[in-house]
Formats: sequence, structure tokens, C-alpha cells
Amino acid sequence: MISCLVVLFLSSQKSLMAQDKVPDKKIKTKSAIKSAVTSAVKKEYRINPLDVLKINIFMEDDLQKQYRVSQTGYISYPFAGKVCVAGLTVSEIEKQLIHLLSPDYFINPQITVFVEEYHSRKIFVLGAVNEPGAYNIPPEKELSVVEAISLTGGFTKVAAVNKTKIVRVENGRETTIEVRITDITKEGDKSKDIKLKPNDIIIVPESFF
Repeated sequence: MISCLVVLFLSSQKSLMAQDKVPDKKIKTKSAIKSAVTSAVKKEYRINPLDVLKINIFMEDDLQKQYRVSQTGYISYPFAGKVCVAGLTVSEIEKQLIHLLSPDYFINPQITVFVEEYHSRKIFVLGAVNEPGAYNIPPEKELSVVEAISLTGGFTKVAAVNKTKIVRVENGRETTIEVRITDITKEGDKSKDIKLKPNDIIIVPESFF
């Protein structure tokens, strides 16, 4: 248990330093947005206590279930027993389960892990900012869109600042909120500095000359 908590502590320190980076890509369509975010989460998101994971083994329908991570960072998985997952990425968990289950229980198992529910308070900033990535919403504090942009080091020189968008999913429905940043920063209209919710995605497109 101690080793799992150590892993969780180290990974949380990295998150607080906003080191969860995602590729800097041009985001043009909804499908591109979803693809970029899925890729970012797959590569970079580190599991937290109380997250919910869906774990599938190909051709083993009985083992396709959801598992909530315990407060101490573990899941209990058939045959593998108690497995520390906190602080690991989805890919790292897949590799760990393959190692634990083969060859004693399965031969070359094809395991996929998905994050079904995020317990952490993260937002994603993608596109024309200096440090695109996943950032934590501070505990007991709200984070606005301008504050989130500042965490990334600001806009790049080619950013279409006033075409900034927030993609939000609530109750299974996706909405897009457009934000004119200069109305906030130059005109002083703080009402347009929208407060973010966990898992919001801020998209900053590039300007085209």
C-alpha cells in the first residue's frame, strides 16, 4: 500500500506543476477535438482515487466490468488480486495487467482500459497556446477561462484569440461556448470570463491570414 501511495503522491505533484502536456495540434472539427482529447487522456492522464475504470479482455465477456479505484489507489481484479493503479496512465495499467495475467491465466491477452468517470478536477487547454495540456482546478477555488489560458503561458503569436471556445459535456449533451477574450482583457467585461467546470475543453484555433 505504501508504494502505491508514493506513486500517487509523486504523480499529484507533477499535476500541480501542470506538467500533463498534450500534443499541439490544429483543432478544426468536433471529431478532431474528440480525437485529440482522447489521445491526450490515453497518453497523459494519470489515474486518481475514486476514478472509475472500464477494463475489457478480448473474448472474455465475463471480465468486462467497471472498477472504482479505492481511496488508497487500488482496484481488485480477478486473478490479479489487489492492483495499484493510482498515478499510472491507462497504457501503463494495460501493460501491468497483461504482465499479471499472462501466461498463468491467459495467453497474450488483449486488454483495453478506459476511464469511465473522472473524479479529479481537470480541464484541458488545446490549440494555439504555449503549453497545451491538462490542468487542475485548484481545490475549493473556481478557475476562469482567462486564468486557465494564463496557466499555459498565454496565447501563441498565431492564436485566433477571439475565436476561443469551451467544449462542455453535461448530462450526455455537448455544448460549445464561444469566448471573445479581448472583451474580458481589454474591455473589462468580467462577466464573459466564464468559470470552468471539470473536464471542460478550451480550444484556441490558429488565425489564418
